[in-house]
Formats: sequence, C-alpha cells, structure tokens
Amino acid sequence: MPKIAYPGPACVLALAAAVLAQAAPVAAQDPASAPFRVEAATIAGAREALASGRITCRDLVQGYLDRIAAYDQAGPKLAAIRALNPQALTQAEAYDADRTAGAAKPLGCVPLLLKDNYDTVELPTTGGSAALAGAQPAQDATAVARLRAAGAIVLAKANMQELALGGVSVSSLGGQVRNPYDLTRTPGGSSGGVGAGLAAGFALGGLGSDTVNSIRSPASANNLVGLRVTQGLISLAGIMPVSKTQDAIGPITRTVADAATLLQAMAGPDPADPLTAAAIGKVARSYADALKPDALKGARLGVVRALFGTKPEHAEVNRVMQTALDALEAAGATLVRIDDPAFEADALNREDDVQTYEYKALMNGYLATIPNAPHKDLAGILASGRFHRAALESFLTAAEARQDGMAEPEYRARLGRIAALKAHVTEVFAAQKLDALVYPLQKRLVVPIGELNQADRNGIVAGLTGFPAIDVPAGFSAATAMAPEGVPVGMDLLGQPWSEAKLLGLAYAFEQATTLRRLPASTPPLGAR
Repeated sequence: MPKIAYPGPACVLALAAAVLAQAAPVAAQDPASAPFRVEAATIAGAREALASGRITCRDLVQGYLDRIAAYDQAGPKLAAIRALNPQALTQAEAYDADRTAGAAKPLGCVPLLLKDNYDTVELPTTGGSAALAGAQPAQDATAVARLRAAGAIVLAKANMQELALGGVSVSSLGGQVRNPYDLTRTPGGSSGGVGAGLAAGFALGGLGSDTVNSIRSPASANNLVGLRVTQGLISLAGIMPVSKTQDAIGPITRTVADAATLLQAMAGPDPADPLTAAAIGKVARSYADALKPDALKGARLGVVRALFGTKPEHAEVNRVMQTALDALEAAGATLVRIDDPAFEADALNREDDVQTYEYKALMNGYLATIPNAPHKDLAGILASGRFHRAALESFLTAAEARQDGMAEPEYRARLGRIAALKAHVTEVFAAQKLDALVYPLQKRLVVPIGELNQADRNGIVAGLTGFPAIDVPAGFSAATAMAPEGVPVGMDLLGQPWSEAKLLGLAYAFEQATTLRRLPASTPPLGAR
C-alpha cells in the first residue's frame, strides 16, 4: 500500500529523563528464572509463579497494594483508584490456604481493577459522582460474579469520568486521573482510572465500559489492550447505564492474551440481560486458541482514511500509525485503502449518537435498583449539584429536559440511520473481503489536564454498530523531556459481529511482531519479589 502523506511531527511535552531507564520493553511472559515483578506480570506469568511457589497469593495482592500506596495518592499522585476492597487480602489468604482448589480455577488469585460503574457487593458503586457516594448495590454485576466464580479477586474500584459521560476521566468524587506516561495529560476515558492503574502496575487486569470510546480511549492513551465486545456477548446486568443502544463492556489489560483470558470468563448468555440471548452458540470454545503469531498472514485489513486526521495536531498519531501499518504489511497482511465518507466520526457523533435520548430513563431505572441510593432519579442528581458541573452539567440538563426521549421522532430517525450504518459497514466488509478495519482510535494525542473533552476520537463506529473492536499499542509520539517514551498511541481493529476470536488473533500477531509495551517512567519498580 502506498505511503500516506501526513503533516510534519507535532511538538509534544515530556517527563524527566532521570527515570528514562525504567521505561524498558516489557516481556509478554514472566520467565521462571527471573525475579517476579508485579508491575509487568501477565495472568499466565502470575499463575505460573503461584503454582511453582515463587509467590503466594498474599504476596501478589500485597505487591499491588504497595504500588497503589506509593503511586496513587503519593508520588506521581495518579488518582486512579476510588476505593480499595478491604476483603482483598483475606480472599488472597483463602486462596493460599487451599491452593489446590484455587489453582483449579482459570482466574485463581487474579487481582482486578473494576471501573466504578460495575456493581459490587463489598464496595459502593458511585460512577465517580459525589451525588452517589455510598450507593451500595445488593449484588454483583453478572460479569463480576462470573469473574469471581473463575477465582478472580476484586482488588479495587477505579476512578473514572463521572457517570461515564466523557473522555478525560475527571470526577467529583475522585478528582482528575493523571496519565502515568505524561503526568500533565489525561489518561483518556471514561475508563481512565483502570487504564492509568494498569499501566502503572496496580493489578493484573481490569474491566471498563464503552458507550462510544471508553474502553479503547484509555487503552490507546496508556499503552494497553482494550476490547469492546459485540453488544450482547457480555451481560450488562449490574452495570450503571448510559445507552441501551451503544453500551458494551470488556477487558483492559497489558497483553492480548490477558484480554482473551478475561473475556472467556465473562462471555455468554445471561437471563438478566435479554440482549445476551443473541450470544447463544456464539462464544468461542477457547479464545486463547486464536492467539497465533502468524494470524496476520493473508489477512485483508481495510485502512479507513476518513478516520485519519489531516491537520498539524494529527501529525504525531499519523506518523505512529504509518509505522504500525508498515508492521501489519511486514507480518503478512494486505492493506486495502477505504475511502468512504460514511465513516466520518464527527458526523456520526453529531447526527446519530443517541445517549441523551436514552439516558434519563435508563439511569432512573438503575437507581431504583440501589437500595440506599442517595438520589432516586436524574432530577435528584441535578438538584443536588454534587457532580462535576463543568464536565457534566450540559449533558445532564439536556437529558433531563427530554420528557420521553425514546418517543421523539428524531430518536427514531437516529435508530434508522444506525441500522443503515450497520448494513453499510457489513457491505464494505463483504465487498472488500475484509477481516477487519484499521484506524487510530484517536486522531490526536490524549489532551492535557484541564481540557474537558478529548477531541478527534473514532470509537463511534463500534459504538453505533455494536460491532467488536480491539485497541492495541501502536507506538509512541516523539520523546521529550516530560514523557521520555513519548505519549502512547493506540490502533483499533474493528470486526464483524461475534468475530472476537479473529480480532484477538490479529491483535496478538501484531503485538508479538512489534513488542511495543513499555512501563511508564513515573511508576518504577518498588523492588524485585
């Protein structure tokens, strides 16, 4: 495929070079002969270390708690964590007391960060909002219950963009999350606490939600893997809602293999979520079986030109993406240029997004399920004033003003355009014989702290169609004094419905060919264990 002409490199900020040596490439597995490092561990590596007796489950959990203590409210003050699970160490000790039973579970002693819109029985679910402080669900979200059944430990609830309504991860309850690769920048959002926390080595994996961009944006901004699944593959029961048309959840991890492992534990039908009936017969027997280093050989990938920027502020992302496209070709993929204005993200956000039409009814219904919710409806939250007004007031006021948004003619018109978009994207796949579409999740670098909107994001295509998309590390912007490795840039691969196994395989092959994971310089190892 011919090179794409882009503007010259843009100037970016950077972090003190004194800690540059800490930001070395990270191996995908933990060699048995090397000291175990919690900040770089994979699920498979941690499980091997537990099985061999190199570490205990208590060691693992305490290692993450130590890093949180050193770097979340101290040191770089990432503000990624909203609340720690006070039972985490007790649960770790229970694993150690019966290792045979724990080791038999696929996620035995896997500490996780959950975005604070996942219902949990030990911790309130607040959406990061002071208006919902102390709101305690009566039961776990279905996804959380399945992870626990597989042996996982909920280590903490993560800070987020309040109520999942935006892309910079600021909240009235948790404050502004900072990006560990550049402390002057946001971590993307809305699942930014999970993203920053995993990049900083606060857990083995995490869970986010994605209405438009919100799993893949923090993955892109924090050098992580983020998977938004086909809508209906993972239950949304017990997830604080935004849009029934656009919401989906999924894993955020440091490796593709870890994302596959978490997906396996959560996927499948749930009577509490009627949308998941479509997943019957669609869950892969083993998503891990798709992880082959040669999966890109013979793949046809459509490069969506409408999702690349053309302005000077887009230059660094375009440069990184060109290198990533070259790597895809070198790994055996055929790149097909897609020139199609139907994919233009700004127009789709403006003309087809349905969040404000659906939000009030869904949020009011969710609050009614929380026994001690401080407010029982959106009107109460607004009247309280206990939310981040600069970030949320415009959206919340607009949503509350709709008497019955889902009865409005414009809402029905938008649903019609969404159906047409799904059909069109399906036609593009068929006409070009594509395995996936490729584009940058964000056309520009993640924005500095103080801005209230992450402009130029492309997640809306998956958000509207409900098709799956995985974001993988594509590289870094030019290194400067404030970010010695540069600012992370992520690449999205979007597939057809229920193609998660194929997407994971393509992403894994790219990951193995490029080895782009780096530890952030601001959160170095505390010491080998």
